Order: sequence, then C-alpha cells, then structure tokens
Amino acid sequence: MTDGDDQTTGQTSDGLQVELFHPESDREPGDTNIQRWGFDVHPVVFPLAAVIIALFVAVTLLMGSDARTVYTNVFDFINKHFGWFYIFAVNVFIIALVYFALSKYGKIRLGGVEADQEFSTFAWMAMLFSAGMGIGLMFFSVAEPMWHLGTGGGNLFGAEPGSGAAAEAAMGVTFFHWGFHPWAVYGLVALGLGFFSFNRGLPLTFRSVFYPLLGDRIYDWPGHVIDLVTVFATLFGLATSLGLGAQQINVGLNRVTETLAGSALLDVGTVPQIGIIAVITAIATLSVAAGLESGVKRLSTINVYLMVLFLGFILVVGPTLYLLDSIVQSTGFYLQNLAYMSFFTESFMGEGVGGFPDGGYANWQHFWTVFYWGWWIAWSPFVGLFIARISRGRTVRQMVLGVLLIPTAFSFVWLGSFGGAAIYAENIIGSGLYETLTTAETAGQARAMFGMLESYPVTTLTSIVAITLVATFFITSSDSGSLVVDHLTSGGKHDVPRTQRVFWAVTEGTVAAAILWGGGSAALNALQTAAIATGLPFAAILLLMVYTVYLGLDSEYQILQSEEFRERISEISSEDDIEVDRSGTDVVTDITDSSETGSGD
Repeated sequence: MTDGDDQTTGQTSDGLQVELFHPESDREPGDTNIQRWGFDVHPVVFPLAAVIIALFVAVTLLMGSDARTVYTNVFDFINKHFGWFYIFAVNVFIIALVYFALSKYGKIRLGGVEADQEFSTFAWMAMLFSAGMGIGLMFFSVAEPMWHLGTGGGNLFGAEPGSGAAAEAAMGVTFFHWGFHPWAVYGLVALGLGFFSFNRGLPLTFRSVFYPLLGDRIYDWPGHVIDLVTVFATLFGLATSLGLGAQQINVGLNRVTETLAGSALLDVGTVPQIGIIAVITAIATLSVAAGLESGVKRLSTINVYLMVLFLGFILVVGPTLYLLDSIVQSTGFYLQNLAYMSFFTESFMGEGVGGFPDGGYANWQHFWTVFYWGWWIAWSPFVGLFIARISRGRTVRQMVLGVLLIPTAFSFVWLGSFGGAAIYAENIIGSGLYETLTTAETAGQARAMFGMLESYPVTTLTSIVAITLVATFFITSSDSGSLVVDHLTSGGKHDVPRTQRVFWAVTEGTVAAAILWGGGSAALNALQTAAIATGLPFAAILLLMVYTVYLGLDSEYQILQSEEFRERISEISSEDDIEVDRSGTDVVTDITDSSETGSGD
C-alpha cells in the first residue's frame, strides 16, 4: 500500500473512531492550560501539586529526627488496619484483568480499529520492563530470598530456617511478590488509561478513566482531585525506588573503591546517598530533555542488554545446573501455592512483634507483601500511564498477555538465578551472607547483591556492572516518571515542553532525598511508609476503575457489533472504495484499501 493510501485509510478510520466512539464534548486535553516560561500546565493540578510537595519536603527537613517517628507510626497504622484491603484489592485487579483479556473484549484495539503500533515488540518490552521494576529487582533479587531463607518462608510456610524447604519457600515467596500480581496492577491501569485516551479521545490522565461515571465533570474538581492523588502516588512510588537505588549505588561504590584503592573513598550513609541522587538526577534531566525516542527508548534498550549479559554471567560462572533446577522448581512451587499466598492475611498469627514459639514472625507480611502491594499500587499510575503511552495499536489481549507473561517470565529467570546463586553461596559455600543481611539492617539489604558477587569470579567487574545497571534504571525511572507526571499536570496533553519534563525530574530526586533525610538510619522504613501511604487511597480509586473500564469496553464492543456500525462501514466502503475485513473475528479490526486486497499488506 502506498503512503498516500495509508494516510487516507488512517484518516478514514480515525474519523470513524471520532464519529462513533468519542464523547460529544467541546472540551480538549489542556484547553484551559497556562502557557508561560516554557511551561504548559493545568491551572489547578500543577500549582496545587507543586505547593503540597514543597510543603512535604520543607516539613520533613524541619522535623529532622522526629520525621522518623512519624513515618514509623503511619506505617504501623496502615499495616494494622488496612493490610487486608491491599490483599483483597490486588486480587480483584488480577482477576478483572485476566477476564478483560480472555473475554470478548480482548479483541478491542487500543486507539481504534485501524490504529498502528508505534514501537516494535522488542522496544515495547524493553521500555515497559525498564520502567516497571528494574531498580527493585537489582535491590531485592538477592536480599529477599536470603531474608526468607532465614525465616523459613516467613509466616506463609513453617519450614526450618536455613533448610532446603526454607530455600524452596524463600524462592516461591519471592516469585509471588514479583510475579503476576504486580504486573496485573500495572496492566489494569495501562488498559484503563490507554482505552479512554486513545479510543475515547480523552486526556491521557487518570481523570479520564472515570468519564462513564462523571461525564464532563472530569474537567472540574472531581477530576482535579483524582489527578492530584495520582501525582502524589506517582512521585512517592518513584521516590521509594530512587531511594533504594541510591542506597545500593552507595554500597557498591563503597565496596568497589575499597577494593581498588585499599580504602573506601565513599562512606555508606544518608548524606552520600543524597549526593548520589543529585548526580544521577542531573544526568537523568539530560535524558529527559532528549525525549521518549532518544532518551527513554535508547536507555531502556541498553538496560535490557546489560541485564541479559549480567544474567548470562551468573548462569555460566555460577552453579549452572543448581540455578536451572532452582528456576524450574521455584516456578512450580509458586504456581502450586499461588492461591494460598494470594489470599494469606496473617490473621491467625497473633499480635505483637518478634518470633512466636511455633516459628512464626509477627508482622512479617506487613513488611513484605503489604509493602510490595502498596508500592506497586503507588507505582501503577506511573508505570500504567507509561505502558499506555507506548501501547497504542495493540489489542487488549495482546497488551494484557504481554504485560502479564513476558516481564514475569524474565523476572522468574532473574530471581531464580541471583536468588539461587545467593542461597547456594550461603548453604553450600558458607558465605555468611544472611548474617550480614540481618545485622546491618538497611545497609545489609543494599549490600546483599555485592555480598553474593563476592562468592563468584571477577567480583570487582561484576560489582561495577551492577552499579551501572542500578544507575541506568535510576535514569529510566526518572525519565518515565517525568513523562507521566507531565501528562497529569498538563491536562492530559501527549506532548509537553522540555522545561516541564526537567522540572519534574528534579522534583522526583528532591522528594527521594527528603524521604532519605527524614528516615535517617531507618531509611528503608521511611521509603516503605511513602509507598504504602500513597498507595492506600489509590487502591480505592483502582477498585472503582475496574468498573469504569468494564463499562467502557462493553460500550465499545456493543457499538462494534451494532447495525449502525455495519451501516456506517458500508457507507464508507461505497463512498471511499474501502473494504472492511471481518473474517475470523467478531470485532472489526482491519480496514484496507480494496486495491490492495490479497497483496499481503
């Protein structure tokens, strides 16, 4: 098909999408924006978000050590009263998403019946994975299995700590926290945002998802509040990841410089970590300014190559057969116990903190599963909006299955390799890694990856690679997060000024630094508090979103199956000599020029 034919077909299908599916409204994304000093911002969401974030940073810095107590109290309150709610909500999300993908709605295409894919499958996978959980995998892929090894699988499984059964439980629990559930949260948000933006022509912000319930009121205060909550969830979810990344880079540089120079040139502590955030954020602003194609896409692709090389090294120089066995067995254990782990709420473990006579660990789930679910929910507007932004042209089924299966499979191989290598080093080699992990608290978890690498060849080189990976994931997370917050604070515009992207990149780094400063020696607890606190109100919004997405998909499907749609297609075919191919599907998915029929276009 010629370029001219492609353009005509695209215009025809776009016009059909607008005519039959877009709401009758004279509002457009960003139509009330203020454009000044290189910014293009929503007149309510942007200033309110900026002021509240500035107040948070100022209060955290002024409170000093008292901020630590506040963080702890908030964390304990939410865990005690709302841990069950996180467990319930995330299970609803995964059930709903699988239903949307496998049902009749799975054939609906994001962007309309003839929307083209903007990115290749590989580029799409690289970007969604790098944005999704790169820093977290680097930080927890060794630390989490080792921690669960020493607790016999926490409260989920009553294995003897340090035993083979504990190792199996440790890997299964780790797979659970990084498997289908987090990607279901991301996929649900991506589906809702992508559908209402691309198929309904609404702003690419969270307020648009509620159009079936609010109508044009999404452009008023109900919509402003929704987008403000989304901005806060995004920023604090990102701050959690950036803070963890800064801690790991700090520990890695400390170890590498000590090896190369004979003494550590950089201490491990809050001040160095804030300095690292400042340096990496400065680098990230350059990538942000370069844009999606030149910045995020290129760095995401580099990340994937580096991760594959790093993974291949561990599989080759480590206990290869042991690791392959571990991946297969851990996957089976995860699938076998998925329902049990998904609905476990620690309800029969009693109260208090510390070990129980039966080997249970009070509040274990609060510090692991509940934290993770809150973190994923807080990240979901960021990752979900970013996935939506890059998924135009894919069907609901393609996007959902891709988001659920591909990153999960890679995560299992990654976790099985690095977690398995750590367990082998602990149980077979006798590395003492678990003791280091537990005695050094937060610094111990940040040291876990580098401690594991010391049991295998070329430790200094692999440590440098690990530091580089964390840094590049830091940059891509900042890139993607800035892009998403820009959409939210610009009224849903798809293209925003460069100055605005740089502003939010700097803001994200500032919030992460403030949380680290307020947390002090208990920085990890502070980061966990930021994640679950912002995730709580957003979990309620996402539950309501399940219903609005259903309404939107059902409406689109009914129109696609309607006689009105068939008549309109017939009119287009007669007027513009365009043939519609519906063979093999219930939903119109292909509009092609009749002169090209049978050409294989």
